[in-house]
Amino acid sequence: MKRIPRFSTLLLLSFLSELSFGGTLKFNNCEVSVHTHELRRHYLEMRSIAISEDMEIGVMILNRSTMATFQGGQTCCYLRLILRFYVERVFRNYASSQPQQLMRYSSALANAFVAVRRNINKCHCLCEEDTQRAIDSLHTEFDKLSINKAAKKAVAEMDTLLDWLDELEESTAASDQTLTP
Repeated sequence: MKRIPRFSTLLLLSFLSELSFGGTLKFNNCEVSVHTHELRRHYLEMRSIAISEDMEIGVMILNRSTMATFQGGQTCCYLRLILRFYVERVFRNYASSQPQQLMRYSSALANAFVAVRRNINKCHCLCEEDTQRAIDSLHTEFDKLSINKAAKKAVAEMDTLLDWLDELEESTAASDQTLTP
């Protein structure tokens, strides 16, 4: 039987631990695992093309300042609704001008969103009227464009969503550190 050198084993373990690394978001008594590094890796493969296809400079679907206003229980609701928006409206209608090159990445990204969405749907997120209004506003901006242009715009703006998820993950980690003696 052939033995694997120790360095190769360490390299393999390092690679596998990187794949399984993920953050946890906490909403009251509910925890959701979000692999933001995986989401970002899939997005980076298609980012430059997505941004170059976005010709609607005057329209903004995702508003960073709006996203930053959601705190506490409304963060759970907003994330659940924004994931629903991306899964049901954006990825379903996203068709790149270079489908052969990007379909693998957009499909992997959509599947990762579906996994997070499935986990957050187990949480009991109560939505307030302001949160629903913010999501309605997002849908209104999306609907101003043709469905294909709107989907491309939403994909091009995904950095905003991923940055917000990173911030949520960091704040959850920081609050965990303050609770640990």
